[in-house]
Amino acid sequence: MKILLAGGAGYIGSHTALELLEAGYEVVVADNFCNSSPESIRRVEALTGKTVAMYEADVKEKKILQKIFSEQEIQGVIHFAGLKAVGESMEKPVIYYRNNIDTTLSLLECMEEFGVKQFVFSSSATVYGEENPVPYVETMKRGACSNPYGWTKFMMEQILEDVARANPEMSVVLLRYFNPIGAHPSGRIGEDPEGIPNNLMPYISQVAVGRRDHLTVFGKDYPTKDGTCRRDYIHVADLARGHVKAIAYGASHKGVEIFNLGTGTPYSVVEIVEAFEKVNGVPVKHEFGPRRAGDLPESWADASKAEALLGWKTEKTLEDMCRDSWNWQRRNPNGYR
Repeated sequence: MKILLAGGAGYIGSHTALELLEAGYEVVVADNFCNSSPESIRRVEALTGKTVAMYEADVKEKKILQKIFSEQEIQGVIHFAGLKAVGESMEKPVIYYRNNIDTTLSLLECMEEFGVKQFVFSSSATVYGEENPVPYVETMKRGACSNPYGWTKFMMEQILEDVARANPEMSVVLLRYFNPIGAHPSGRIGEDPEGIPNNLMPYISQVAVGRRDHLTVFGKDYPTKDGTCRRDYIHVADLARGHVKAIAYGASHKGVEIFNLGTGTPYSVVEIVEAFEKVNGVPVKHEFGPRRAGDLPESWADASKAEALLGWKTEKTLEDMCRDSWNWQRRNPNGYR
């Protein structure tokens, strides 16, 4: 079975490509490399001994997608292509709405044209918004999102549900991520953000390796035990395995199914910093700053549905996440560059 990974050279996409190849799937990657590198896919090929068909392509552009679909016998799509920084989305909402929604519409139009009916979507826990209590369950109401990034995910989920309702042959699996961290245990592929990292773990790693002077912890007055935000951090390898399970599930499933992918255990920012320092024996200089717009105090998953229907649950510990993140960063102090 040949799977198109839209945005497949990025952090989660590259790890999913590796897991799919090792599970016996063929992989096609389309990526414009705006926040990724083709080197990640070259390393995936080296690690697996298998070949990936890779296209430099902006997934918003339908003509480029038509070329890919015509040259490759695509049987399923996993959609990672999108801008993903909460803070940046508050500053550049138009860019986020244009990019994230247009990529989804272009993919769906090409899938209809070429008769492809299996879609796995990279969604987010941000769709649960500000009003639902934790832990989040898939049956909760979506909306009241705290930032434009979350609203794009909300809107794309609605689009996909409408498409599946109109076409009973469609299979749509919505995967609501929590907070992926970690890297492949080899240290060959990992998270390599362009510019200043927007996510916690790559910032911690870059401070530890000397690329940045210190970490700013946004807010220390949240209603949590140490005053910092608590999140459900999941190892990227566990997250990638969830996509393989979703593709297998979608092959015999019609309609829409939603799954949380998380551990169900939240950790605060301070706890993550302290765990990283303890596991790796390196200091992480950090200071406290004001709250960041768009951040919620707490967020974690009830992932029991994924275990029941997909046969998936996390295997990696927080120590694994911290160790693998540092292993990647110390071996690649400047990322893929």
